[in-house]
Amino acid sequence: MTFDSKQFLSSVSSSPGVYRMLDEQSNTLYVGKAKRLKARLASYFRGQLNTKTQAMVGRIADVQVTVTRTETEALLLEQTLIKQLRPPYNILLRDDKSYPFVFVTDRHPYPALEYKRARQRSDDGRYLGPYPSSGAVRESLALMQKIFHIRNCEDSVFAHRSRPCLQYQIQRCSAPCVDYISAEDYRRDLEHAVMCLEGKSESVTQELMEAMEKASQALNFEEAARLRDQVQQLRQLQQRQFVDTGGGDADIFALAQRPGALGVSVLSVRDGRLLGARHHTPKNDLDLPLETLLTEVVSQYYFGQPHNVPSEVITSHPLDDSELIAEALTQQAGKRIRVTSQVRGHRAQWQQLAITNAEQQLASQLANQTQLTQRFTALQKALGLADTPQRLECFDISHSHGEATVASCVVFDHQGPRKSDYRHFRIEGVAAGDDYAAMQQALTRRLKRVKSGEAVAPDILIVDGGKGQLNMAREVFKELDIANIILLGVAKGTTRKAGLESLFVETADNPLDLDPASPALHLIQHIRDESHRFAIAGHRAQRDKARRTSTLQDIPGIGPKRRRELLRFFGGLQGVQKASRDELARVPGINASLAESIYRALNG
Repeated sequence: MTFDSKQFLSSVSSSPGVYRMLDEQSNTLYVGKAKRLKARLASYFRGQLNTKTQAMVGRIADVQVTVTRTETEALLLEQTLIKQLRPPYNILLRDDKSYPFVFVTDRHPYPALEYKRARQRSDDGRYLGPYPSSGAVRESLALMQKIFHIRNCEDSVFAHRSRPCLQYQIQRCSAPCVDYISAEDYRRDLEHAVMCLEGKSESVTQELMEAMEKASQALNFEEAARLRDQVQQLRQLQQRQFVDTGGGDADIFALAQRPGALGVSVLSVRDGRLLGARHHTPKNDLDLPLETLLTEVVSQYYFGQPHNVPSEVITSHPLDDSELIAEALTQQAGKRIRVTSQVRGHRAQWQQLAITNAEQQLASQLANQTQLTQRFTALQKALGLADTPQRLECFDISHSHGEATVASCVVFDHQGPRKSDYRHFRIEGVAAGDDYAAMQQALTRRLKRVKSGEAVAPDILIVDGGKGQLNMAREVFKELDIANIILLGVAKGTTRKAGLESLFVETADNPLDLDPASPALHLIQHIRDESHRFAIAGHRAQRDKARRTSTLQDIPGIGPKRRRELLRFFGGLQGVQKASRDELARVPGINASLAESIYRALNG
C-alpha cells in the first residue's frame, strides 16, 4: 500500500515535535525533530532530495508524530527514541553500557585506586571521571601508582599477604599490606593522587616541595630524595598534560571526511588538562551536510548517553541548532553551557588539536583498511611467497663522524608501524665509522634473542645500506644458524631519489626489480624511511646526552636565587634539564628570554 503523503500532511500539526518514519513491517526507519512539524515533513515529499533520502522516503509506509511544547523537549525526546530504537538511517554512536571512572572506596583502611565502569554512581566511595576512554583511565592509574606508590591489588590478595609483592620491589607500591607504611602516610599519598586526578597537581607539587625542604633541613636526605623524585615526575606529568595556563572545561568535537570514510574525534579538557580523546565513525546514510551531521553527533553524545557536560562545547563546524542545543544542555546541566565553533586563543588551539586528531584517525583507518593490505599483498607477490608476510623488521645505522653510533630496529605489521616493538641499540666497541661492524653487532644482539625465543621472529628482515650490509647480515645469519627469515637489502640509487633504490633478496647477486609505482616498493620505502628517522633520533639523543656538560652556574643571568628556584621548582638539575622552554618560563623570576638561554645552555 502506497503512503498517501498529501492526506497525511493535511492533518499534521505545525507545532514542535518528533516524527518517526515506519516501513511496511512497522520498523522505524528514521527519527527526527522539527520546530514546525508540518513544514519539516512536507520537505520530504515536495523538496529536492538526494538519492539516499529518496530511497528512504520510498520505503515509508507510515509516519507517527508526537507533539511537544517546545523545540527543546522535541530534541530530548528525539535522542531518547534514537537510543531506544536505533533507526538505520539516523546517525548512531556506540552505545556504551557503562562509563570508565577511577574509584576510591570508603570501606577499606588502605584504599586502592581502581578502574571501574558504572552507569550510575553509588555512595560507597569517590568516583573520579568519567574519562573519555578506558585507556585514559588506565594511563592515569599507572602514573599515580608510579608517582605515589598506591596499591593496585584486589582486597582478597591484600588481606592474605605476609610479605611484599613484586610491585613493592619495583617501587610501584609502598606495601601497606605488611605495614611498611602507616595508615596516615598512605592516606596522605592517596589524597595527593586524587588531587592530581582532579587537576590540582600544582597544589600537590607545592606541598611536596615544602616537605622536601623540611626533610632536607632536618638532614633526612633519604626522604628528601624521595620527595624530589615525586616532584620531578609531577613536573613531567604537568608538561605532558599542560594545555591552557588559564584552565577551562570543554569538550571539542571535530569532524573529518574523505571519500568513503567519516570520522569524529571528541577531546575532553578538564581544569586545563587534556584527559584524552574518543573517536567515532558514524555512517552518513542520508548524505547529510557536515554541519547537520555534526549536530546529530553532538545531540546524541549528550542526550542519548549520560555524559558529564562541561561549561563549553566547541565544534569544528557550526551546528545547525547551536542555540537550541546550548539551551537544552543548560537545562540538563543546571548551569550555563556555551556551544560555539568561533573561538580564539587557547580554545582555537584545542579546536585545531581535535581537527588534527580526527584527520589522523581517519587517515589511519583508511591506511589500515586499504593501502597496508594492498602493499603487503603486493610484497608477497613480488617475492613469490606462499603466504602474506605478517611482520617486517628494518635496521639502520646513524652516527656523526663515528660519534655516538646507534642502530635502529623498526617493526611493521598489518596495522602499520608497531612502535611498541621499536628498539635502539647503542653500539660499543667498534671502530668509529665502521657501519658494517655496527650492523653486525645490532643484528647479532637482536637475532640471539630471536634464536632463544625471547623475541618474535620477523618474516622479512630489511637492512638499509646495500650489498655490503646485506653480506654482513648474511654472515650473522650463518653464524647464528638463522633460517626461515627472508633477508632483503636496500641500496640508494646513484641519484638517491625515491623509486630508484636497488633491492637485493638474500644475496647481492639476486636483485629485485620493482616498478616505482609498486605498492610493494612503497611499503619497503616506508619502513626504510622510518628506520632512518628512528636511528637519527636515537643518535641525536645519545650525542646530546654525551655533550651536555653545562651547569646552571655557567649560565649568564642565573645567580644563586634563581638557581635555587629552578632546582626547587623541578626537584633537581635533572628535572631542569628535561624541562621545555615553556616549563622553564613558568618558574618565578624566569622570563621567556632567560628560559630560552637556559634551554640552549642545557640542551645545545
